[in-house]
Amino acid sequence: MAKSISNFSTCTTCNCHTNEANYSKPRNGFIFFRQSSRKCLLSSNLDVPRSTRVGVSSMLDENAKISKFCELGDLRNAVELLRMSQKSDLELNTYSSVLQLCAERKRLQEGKTVHSIISSNGIPIAGVLAPKLVFMYVSCGDLREGRRIFDLTLGDNKVFLWNLMMSEYAKFGDYRESIYLFRKMQKLGITGNSYTFSCILKCFATLRSVGECKRIHGHIYKLGFGSYNTVVNSLIAAYFKSGGVDSAHKLFDELGDRDVVSWNSMISGCVMNGFSHTALEFFIQMLILRVGVDLATLVNALVACANVGSLSFGRAVHGHGVKACFGKEVRFNNTLLDMYSKCGNLNDAIQAFEKMGQTTVVSWTSIISAYVREGLYDDAIRLFYEMESKGVSPDVYSMTSVLHACAHSNSLDKGRDVHNYFRKNNVVLSLPVSNALMDMYAKCGSMEEAYLVFSQIPVKDIVSWNIMIGGYSKNSLPNRALKLFSEMLEESRPDGITMACVLPACGSLAALDIGRVIHGCILRNGYSSDLHVVNALIDMYVKCGSLVHARLLFDIIPEKDLISWTVMITGYGMHGFGNEAIATFQKMRIAGIKPDEITFTSILYACSHSGLLNEGWAFFNSMRSECNIEPKLEHYACMVDLLARTGNLSKAYNFIETIPIKPDATVWGALLCGCRIHHDVELAEKVAEHVFELEPDNTGYYVLLTNIYAEAEKWEEVKKLRERICKRGLKKSPGCSWIEVQGKCTTFVSADSTHPQAKSMVSLLNSLRIKMKNEGYSPEMRYALVNADETEKELALCGHSEKLAMAFGILNLPLGRTIRVAKNLRVCGDCHEMAKFMSKSTRREIILRDSNRFHHFKDGFCSCRDFW
Repeated sequence: MAKSISNFSTCTTCNCHTNEANYSKPRNGFIFFRQSSRKCLLSSNLDVPRSTRVGVSSMLDENAKISKFCELGDLRNAVELLRMSQKSDLELNTYSSVLQLCAERKRLQEGKTVHSIISSNGIPIAGVLAPKLVFMYVSCGDLREGRRIFDLTLGDNKVFLWNLMMSEYAKFGDYRESIYLFRKMQKLGITGNSYTFSCILKCFATLRSVGECKRIHGHIYKLGFGSYNTVVNSLIAAYFKSGGVDSAHKLFDELGDRDVVSWNSMISGCVMNGFSHTALEFFIQMLILRVGVDLATLVNALVACANVGSLSFGRAVHGHGVKACFGKEVRFNNTLLDMYSKCGNLNDAIQAFEKMGQTTVVSWTSIISAYVREGLYDDAIRLFYEMESKGVSPDVYSMTSVLHACAHSNSLDKGRDVHNYFRKNNVVLSLPVSNALMDMYAKCGSMEEAYLVFSQIPVKDIVSWNIMIGGYSKNSLPNRALKLFSEMLEESRPDGITMACVLPACGSLAALDIGRVIHGCILRNGYSSDLHVVNALIDMYVKCGSLVHARLLFDIIPEKDLISWTVMITGYGMHGFGNEAIATFQKMRIAGIKPDEITFTSILYACSHSGLLNEGWAFFNSMRSECNIEPKLEHYACMVDLLARTGNLSKAYNFIETIPIKPDATVWGALLCGCRIHHDVELAEKVAEHVFELEPDNTGYYVLLTNIYAEAEKWEEVKKLRERICKRGLKKSPGCSWIEVQGKCTTFVSADSTHPQAKSMVSLLNSLRIKMKNEGYSPEMRYALVNADETEKELALCGHSEKLAMAFGILNLPLGRTIRVAKNLRVCGDCHEMAKFMSKSTRREIILRDSNRFHHFKDGFCSCRDFW
């Protein structure tokens, strides 16, 4: 430990002066004045009348009285007596004693009164008084006034005052001001001590300035502090915090006299930088070398065990902690509980919690989080209220944990209950809690309530914006996501997560031009190396119909992950390129990437939409045999869809009856779609009853059966089914299509006559219809779905929303530009024929995305080969 260079000390009771330092040295390294151990009390009775005093030796002057009050902690009487005393009777040390007591009791008002008396008495703020006043103001929380006096005297060259100011600014997070003071101190030639360097290293570490840490490292050794363990340990910790892992290791290796703090710095530093295995190796070395471990050692070792998921090692550390008598330490038990939870052992976590003699909010938060990790969301929510009932006030972490439980359980009502609890108890919502509330509402599908919380946040951070943009994207509100992204650009700089959140909105709208603008933003901001962002970009291009751009991006990824491969396989499947999807799947396997359940869903989907029956069966069987993955309902649904699309309706029905899991509406719905494709009305009626029983309020299935009847011209059944829909109060989702022109999306509904170009579009479609007839094409009247004559049916077909959108594209996009249209429902057969003819007669490539897949129309042909 470095010796202090300060020699300031005063005996405040008998005016004895000494050059010996007489102050306490607390743990944070700053020096606080203490009453001298040399006492000269003349009397224990401060109320002796002057008339009864005998001799000078027994006389108590004002300074001794005030000092005695200070010693007894009687600040009120000390200040009152100071106020009443004559200026000439008071000594500087008396003022100092009262200021010291003000600092210790954190009584700012009394401190200001003493300062006022000093000023009114005309005593200069210098020497003894300057540091005392600075210390008093800083201790009482008035950093601004403390700094003012400090600047007037420049700390009187006392290093402990510079340390005090630097430390206080660091405490409030103003690390740059601490660094400014340190550099000013150097310019003035004031030599720091071990506390100075420990403080400034923490500042540089927090700012992650490894270069400055290295510069200070050289300065430390030049001044001879390289042998001070406290300084070297701070340097090791600073290197770890600023990312200089190798420098920290080298410094530790060169340290001859390592203490427990040195080892702890290495263990915690390795944990902090993601090297938990290395941290445990250091812990083992400590035990081998018989270095005495302390509480911090064991806590860091438990955190490392939690990070690597080593339950057996965690249990060994647990045992070591109990033997070392740390079993009753709250911090040890909290970390122990967290370790068992993260290692997936809920029972031991509960046992550790129940054995804790003293529980804190940290303990409760850890056990709540443990239940959340295990998916026991209702229990986690119950524990939150139990914690509150036991008088433990929730903190930020417990509040965010319970909100995560509500979000993961998709329990909007319980989430609202928690929010109401916050309101009733006047809980001030910090930014992390507000963000967790928004996330809960977004995941539970209530974007209105999420936005209400968002609008009340005074200063939003990047997380706030990302939650809202991502929430709008995931809740099928892409226009709002793009609008909010535009607002964000005016107030905040987006990060990689923002890009990954907004790109799905472009994909939902098939807004390729906007997606390209965002791609440019990604390149300019350097996010193109973020795999998460690149995967989102590939997905956006896939859903916008630009498979070429998606493939180009995919090919340049140096190390593709499972998501990259799955997105590309899904893309090929959506666009009807089943063989390309299979080839990509096989390349993924060669690259050593093991498929998961989602990847198998994608490849089975691709086989289904390309009619690859044998290949689909092979992949389905390989799930169990090669990858040990048990098929789920979505995989069975894909197989039913594959069988149904290829015309194997009876086999599909029999397959459903053999499924070991109870089939849901998606499985039966896949067969119902197959019945429509192959016009099997009888089976459709049989299948529809299963669907209506499982999802009686899903309008889509009623509409599907209605269309099957209409295509078969069974108008009486159509009427009955429509009456059934009305009785249940169900509403059909209107068919709509949209197209992006010059960065703006235009939406059309069937028979839309409100658009300014409606007449031009209808005229174009009529002329194309006439041309089609002249070339031998005839309208597919069964897709009109109305009981009317041929002319009315033809008019109904002409007004389908996708036809209007395609006509709008032809009229408004430059020659040669690809027309990209998206539709919320399945494209009808007549519109499909019209699109083929349009592509041939206008020499345009048309890409149409419906609710099932993509159709690429070129020169009169479609990529789906009329199989959709």
